[in-house]
Amino acid sequence: MKRPYEKEGTDRLNRKRFAVILVRPESPENIGLAARAMRNTGFEEMRLVGLKALDPEATRTAIHSRSILDRARFFPTLAEAVADRHLVLASTARFRKTFTVLPLEESVRTVLAFPRSARVGLLFGSERTGLSSEELGAANFVFYIPQASTQPSYNLASAVLLTLFALFSRSAGEIVAREGLPIPRKEQEDCLRLIIRKLERKDFIHPGNRVHVTEMVQDLFGRLALTEKDRRFLLALLDKATD
Repeated sequence: MKRPYEKEGTDRLNRKRFAVILVRPESPENIGLAARAMRNTGFEEMRLVGLKALDPEATRTAIHSRSILDRARFFPTLAEAVADRHLVLASTARFRKTFTVLPLEESVRTVLAFPRSARVGLLFGSERTGLSSEELGAANFVFYIPQASTQPSYNLASAVLLTLFALFSRSAGEIVAREGLPIPRKEQEDCLRLIIRKLERKDFIHPGNRVHVTEMVQDLFGRLALTEKDRRFLLALLDKATD
């Protein structure tokens, strides 16, 4: 039976396809609170990058959410944590010159426009440093949560809760769906690396602009969330253009 306070239509999110991915979290209490936020909003899968085990303190704040911590998966690298995701959304508290940063509401509309079968990763950085530019490069979309002032930024657990609640409360029926399921993130990144190598061979990317142009390429093609059809067309186009 649907709970009386659960908004009609939220089950259309297919929340089991979402994974909350915490990168190098420093506070066990925040991990527990993030698990509680997941339980509050009906999301189930937590992934932890850079940790080998949970500190027992995490269970103290994970009230009625211990099962989420018990099932949490540990990954040594971010690339491994997102490899099976079709879409990755990364949270940032700062605007970036070479990444398009969407407000949370727009990012929710964007992700819900993809097929309901798309596996989605929601990426959050550590409390002290957030996500690095390199880590943001693992995402298709970068988003921020609006706030009244630039400092202090949202606490990690608060950012997780606000993001999940925005998804939880949004009716998927309001969204015009896109066609085509993106290829898994690992395959997207393999394609991006191939594009970058082709551009390097033509000296479009060189030591003087490598970081800047690489990040721009990642941002542009990341937002395309390449389907298999997109990949074939793009690589064929580049083959012709770089002959």
